[in-house]
Amino acid sequence: MATLTGLFTLGRDAETRTTQSGTTVVQLAVAYNYGRKGDDGKKPTQWVRASMFGNQAAALAPHLTKGKQVSLVIRDLHIATFQKQDGSTGTSLEGVADFDDFARGQQQGTAPPPPAAPAPAPRPAPAPPAGSGFDDMDDDIPY
Repeated sequence: MATLTGLFTLGRDAETRTTQSGTTVVQLAVAYNYGRKGDDGKKPTQWVRASMFGNQAAALAPHLTKGKQVSLVIRDLHIATFQKQDGSTGTSLEGVADFDDFARGQQQGTAPPPPAAPAPAPRPAPAPPAGSGFDDMDDDIPY
C-alpha cells in the first residue's frame, strides 16, 4: 500500500458530509511542493484529494481552512480517473488521510494563541539523608 507523509497546505476549506450509515466524511484538497524550481522561480505543486472519516474528522473540520498547513499521513494512495466537464478524462491523486498535527507558525488572518498560564514555581528538592552522597563511595573502581 502506498503512503504519503508530509506537511501539506489546504487549498480550500474542508467539506463535510455524512454517509447514510451516519459516518462523517471530510474531504480535503491539499498540496505540497517538490523538486527543483522552474524558470518562473517556483517549485512544482502536487495536489492530493484526501478523505478523513469518523469523530476525529468531524471535530477537526472547522479548523481545516484554506491556507493552513497540516501534517498528514495519506494512506491507500492511488490515481483515480474522472470525467471532466469538457468531456475529456482527468486523473487525480487520492487517498485516506490520518491527521498528525497542525504546523507550527502563525498564518495570516489567524488570531494568536492565548497566553499560556505561568508555570508553578518548582519545589526545592528534599535534602539527601546524611551519609548517602558520593563521599560514601569507594575510590577504587574494580574495572
